[in-house]
Amino acid sequence: MRRIILRMKEIEMHLIETQEKRISILGRLDPADTAIRIREKMNRRVEILDIQLPQQPDLDPD
Repeated sequence: MRRIILRMKEIEMHLIETQEKRISILGRLDPADTAIRIREKMNRRVEILDIQLPQQPDLDPD
């Protein structure tokens, strides 16, 4: 499982939680495409739990 995640170039960081049977990944990626790739490689059910978009810097000069 870890080897599959490490070979994906768009993933910057990952956290494997074995007790909850959950993998958290961070990076610049499309969640749906990444979920499909992980499902195909691991042959397991994949569910997207939460998506957090990066915060935009405040461009309003005060």
